[in-house]
Order: sequence, then C-alpha cells, then structure tokens
Amino acid sequence: MAGIGRMEAVVNNAQGRAPLLLTCEHASNFLPPEFAGLGLSQAVLADHVAWDIGAHALARRMAQILDAALIAAPASRLLIDPNRDLAAPDLIPEAAEGALIPGNRALSADQRAARVAAFHTPYHQAIEAHLRRNPQVEALIAVHSFTPVLLAKARPWHAGILHAEDARLADVAIEALARDASLVIGRNEPYAPTHGVYYCMNRHGGGRATMMIEVRNDLIQDEIGQARWARLLAEAVNAAIQALGVKQKQNGAREHS
Repeated sequence: MAGIGRMEAVVNNAQGRAPLLLTCEHASNFLPPEFAGLGLSQAVLADHVAWDIGAHALARRMAQILDAALIAAPASRLLIDPNRDLAAPDLIPEAAEGALIPGNRALSADQRAARVAAFHTPYHQAIEAHLRRNPQVEALIAVHSFTPVLLAKARPWHAGILHAEDARLADVAIEALARDASLVIGRNEPYAPTHGVYYCMNRHGGGRATMMIEVRNDLIQDEIGQARWARLLAEAVNAAIQALGVKQKQNGAREHS
C-alpha cells in the first residue's frame, strides 16, 4: 500500500534521569484505518497475537518509579514487528498461531518497503536519537508480556528474564525476584535470544547492558496487577542498575591502577 503515513514512536518521561532506557516493542494493537484490520476479526486484534497485553501500561508505571525514559511502538506488530530483523521471516507475519492474516498475504516489495518506512524505521530512529542525546544511558531494558497458554501448552512462569551473553542485569534481577518464593521466574523463558526476539536489544545495545522482561499477561491486565508488577520489577531493575554502576566503578579503578 503506497502512501502510508509515518508513525512516530510514543515517548514517555523523555527527561527521565535514570541511566536507563525502557522500550516496549509490542505496546499497541492499533491499525490505521486504511489497513481494514488486515481482514481479521476484532477478537483476533484484541488478542495477544496483535500486541503484548498490559506491557505498555506496565512499562509506563516502571518508567515513573525508576525515573526512566520509555519508548514504545505505536502500532500492532501484525503490520510489521519492530523487534525483528528486516530479513526475519516473521517481520510481517502471514499467519498468527496458524490463522492466516489476509492483509499480509502476497505483499509486493514496494508494500513491504512502505511498512518498513512507516512503522519500523521511525521506532528505531527514536531510540537512536534518544541514545545520542543521552550518552549517560548505561542500560536498555525491553518490556514485554506473554500469553499463559500457547498452542494448548500451559506456561508455568509468572515472568521471564531474557539475556544474551551479557547477563549483568539479568543475574541481579533474577536473584532479586527469586527472593519471593511464590514467584516462578524463568531465565530465557518463555523465549530466548536464539528465537530472534532480541533484535532491538542487539541493535541498540552498543556495549550497554541489556535485558528483556516478559510478564505473563493475565497478571497485568488490570491496574492492580500492573501496579504490583511495576513495583516488583522496578525494585529488581533498580538493584541491577546499582550493581552495574558498582561493577563499572570497580573496572574503572582497575584500569587506572
């Protein structure tokens, strides 16, 4: 579809003072009217296949508690997934959990390029611009949610902490969350970077510490759950950021000794 209007990222608490940037790649299920819902029912568009339910509301609360900036994608990942490489087969998904997406079938190269320009590129440009303006940012953390049951298989975790080789943030965050014995916290569960879900962190990490947070979406569908998990996660993130600062000071002292 030619002539798609560029959609800018949603930025919350842009002046946050924490040395941290939060991102939310699947914040919204919004589809511009010209896409006619991609031929999908409203029930499908409200489901987790179209967005990470509760993730943006959770991330906004975390940003307030941590005094951190938050950058969120403004449209549904069914249009194009900002957390996928441009060469990824599921960048513009043709099916969602086995159900065909009519509006994504047989797209031309020009139609795909138009979606990249309208939705994928502006999101990443917003992150790049924020990081240029804020060189003090030492860590990037993405906030996502996951469905309790996927393809008839129950998932036991309340939340998951994802990380690549750099586990500086994840180790501390998992340890902090594990102090609550009632919580089941997964490490690289229910997804891992090897599943292609770490694109945004890999693209913008640039030597910064990175981590992804996944929360089961039935736990954050209302304000009570969002407030509880924002507090739990903000405490864990704050501990991780503080530990990161200590390690960096120690490394700096050794380099100058």
